[in-house]
Amino acid sequence: MKKKFLLYSTMCAALAMTSCQDFLDTMPDNRAEVDSADKITALLVSAYPQSTHIVMTEMSSDNAMDNGSRYDVEDQAQEEAYLWEDITSVGNDSPQNYWDACYAAVAAANQALQAINDMGNPASLSAQRGEALMCRAYGHFALADMFCLPYNPETASTDLGLPYSMAPETQVAPHYERGTMEELYKKINDDIEEALPLISDDLYSVPKYHFNRKAAYAFAARFNLYYKKFEKVIEYANVVLGNTPTSVLRDWNAINNSPANVDTRANMYIDADEAANLLLFPVISSWGYWGGNYYLGERYGHANAIFNNETARAAGLWGAYSNLIMSRAVVGMDTKNYIPKMGIFFEFTDKVNGIGYRRTVTVAFSTDETLLCRAEAYALQNDLSNATADINAWLYTHTLNQTQCTQEEIVDFYENIDYMPTSVTDDSQRTIKKRINPQGFTVTEGAQENIIQCILHLRRLETLYEGLRWQDIKRYGIEIAHNREGMADDILTVDDPRRAIQLPADVIDAGLEPNPRN
Repeated sequence: MKKKFLLYSTMCAALAMTSCQDFLDTMPDNRAEVDSADKITALLVSAYPQSTHIVMTEMSSDNAMDNGSRYDVEDQAQEEAYLWEDITSVGNDSPQNYWDACYAAVAAANQALQAINDMGNPASLSAQRGEALMCRAYGHFALADMFCLPYNPETASTDLGLPYSMAPETQVAPHYERGTMEELYKKINDDIEEALPLISDDLYSVPKYHFNRKAAYAFAARFNLYYKKFEKVIEYANVVLGNTPTSVLRDWNAINNSPANVDTRANMYIDADEAANLLLFPVISSWGYWGGNYYLGERYGHANAIFNNETARAAGLWGAYSNLIMSRAVVGMDTKNYIPKMGIFFEFTDKVNGIGYRRTVTVAFSTDETLLCRAEAYALQNDLSNATADINAWLYTHTLNQTQCTQEEIVDFYENIDYMPTSVTDDSQRTIKKRINPQGFTVTEGAQENIIQCILHLRRLETLYEGLRWQDIKRYGIEIAHNREGMADDILTVDDPRRAIQLPADVIDAGLEPNPRN
């Protein structure tokens, strides 16, 4: 039986974010005041999560390993995520904070939609309506990525989903049912489809911090990749990439040729003027410190064993790793190797005592990742020729020698690589290729699988430090192991329920059904 859950406290927190700090002290229901286009547009600034999943998903993935007890763990959430334990921390990078942030963003979107409806849903507010719908869809999609199993058409009618909030709170104690993944994804899809034709870039003064048109289509492409609607992935990615994808992909050569300064290169990566960046998220998070070139949170990280054998310093289609431009921008630490990919800022609330917030700017959607979404969709349709063309577009912009390969060369390269064992006894066993167990779709052995292996390899490189590798591990049922000092490796099997991160404790205490655990 489905249990019910009370979202009220989260939604109230969201409403508190939509205007000045003390509006609840002066007006019990400030939503009545959202009565103009300017106010609705301003409200939508709050419709984006101000927290990030990256610590939890990057630590849960195969991009992290245990460096040993001689190194520190600054926050419990980082360790619990790595150990695939139920995360009890309630800090800025915890499930609780991410849950609250996503539902807060959804609440702001719902308030904007209600205000638009109250004004008669005029055509003059179509762009605001489109943004609000897209934000609502994204908030729920982000939560599903974290707290649910991957969408699987064969099991979606029974796999646990999450509450889909579609209206502002008007009751003291509204109740929600968790529902199924089938229901959740249908509602996300409905919002996306309604929103896409409404999005207008003319609405924004700084488009890269909102769902501008390309960002919206990039989100639609990624969502449909996870939804297994491959024709739509291609259709929507085409809008983002145009006829010459290489002209809108990231200029890695410019980064490589810039001064060898971490802050300079990170700022170039998140630059709103960079064509590859489609949507930027400023969030409160310690990830820039734990994942970056700081002696903080070193116990678990992207250490040399992984970096040299599985990711940026492993040989690839481009030959020696030095031909991969991103590998040349690395800030090397034995415990964690960092490619400057996020802006790190500290907001002081008390300079005298050094108190404040760690803030990070992340790239939520980029043309480069959208290209690989399309490549994967082509490959899963067995259109290996077009998949190869997209792979070559990525290689052209990411390698010093502008590597280009035939389909046969790609297939042969990955065919001749050994599968990495789930649990290794020596680092020499590590490779860039892992066995896949696709969830709800099929991949044929031989050419198709090797093209997919290539795309998964490129996706892992492209999304390093951005948390998306965890979704690929879930979607492809990749079994991974986490080493633990003084203990046997912990293996995440294909059917391990820990692939869905546990709901926050207070959410479970309020009555929402928890994710199963063995």
